[in-house]
Amino acid sequence: MAGEGEKGDCIGWAARDASGVLSPYKFNRRSLGNDDVFIKITHCGVCYADVIWTRNQLHDSNYPLVPGHEIVGVITEAGASVTCFKTGDLVGVGTYINSCRECEYCNAYTEHHCAKGATRTFNSIDIDGTFTKGGYSSYIVVHQRYCFLIPEGYPPAMAAPLLCAGITVYSPMKRYHMNQPGKSLGVIGLGGLGHMAVKFAKSFGLNVTVFSTSASKQEEALQILGADKFVISSDKQQMQSLTKSLDFIIDTASGKHPVDAYVSILKPHGVLVIVGAIGEVKLQSIDLIHGSKAIAASAVGGTKDIQEMIEFCAANKIYPQIETIQIQDINEALDRLVNRDVKYRFVIDIENSLK
Repeated sequence: MAGEGEKGDCIGWAARDASGVLSPYKFNRRSLGNDDVFIKITHCGVCYADVIWTRNQLHDSNYPLVPGHEIVGVITEAGASVTCFKTGDLVGVGTYINSCRECEYCNAYTEHHCAKGATRTFNSIDIDGTFTKGGYSSYIVVHQRYCFLIPEGYPPAMAAPLLCAGITVYSPMKRYHMNQPGKSLGVIGLGGLGHMAVKFAKSFGLNVTVFSTSASKQEEALQILGADKFVISSDKQQMQSLTKSLDFIIDTASGKHPVDAYVSILKPHGVLVIVGAIGEVKLQSIDLIHGSKAIAASAVGGTKDIQEMIEFCAANKIYPQIETIQIQDINEALDRLVNRDVKYRFVIDIENSLK
């Protein structure tokens, strides 16, 4: 069993309690298995999930807790049965690192829906009985099935956000056919997920409308990200002018906000997909019935979709917009993330700052 405590050969930053304050922490990873790869971590993206679990917002956090599930690194050792990778490969690791590999969902490569529950990259039970620890650390050991090859030439720091933010919007866009050129898409929120939704949508050839409560994001949405229209969601007149105008809407905003106003903006047979944690959703069924509209939700994606998404980004030169930070700045970065003071994803330079 891997060791627990303030010693070990893996260096990380961990929260010790619900304050969420992170500080240096040493521990041991589990031993390398025949199907595992040993990854020296170079970069790790900062997701709002890191805030949720370091601060015990779901009341299930196990401390010490090392967060981070947008991991990029280099394979330095591979188990005897590894066939997908070789030493020196640049790979990514996302929100889960294991699943049963036997159920109908795993057999369909939708491992995030594993009937027995996928093993999360941090704050979950690993195969050796210890709690998994994430990418705010120097290295990680992962089964080859849950690693993803980063194409040559794709910047490692920019690859990190693809492992959660990228796949979280790419997966439902693919599933609900939001990739049809000429169709129209509304994107609610312009954070880490929202800006990736805009980038994917424009690459698919969609007409994109961004909804935000912040007028300060208009220039960025239109001039930098290439959206076709920007709407202040609190402006009732602007919202009403869009009635029955969009084929699809993807809601990437986090925190409580009304959804019903957006249903009227959908065309008949339109689909609204929620990917942000927004709490309770209240809708009048008649608003859906009139127009045969649908509302759905989604979270991350299976291993095949993740690899496909990474290759799509490389082929189409789609890059997240990031702010690179040192691990020593992580507590300030998490506070800034809560205050929405980032464009659009923090990425920790693990290789050059974690010593």
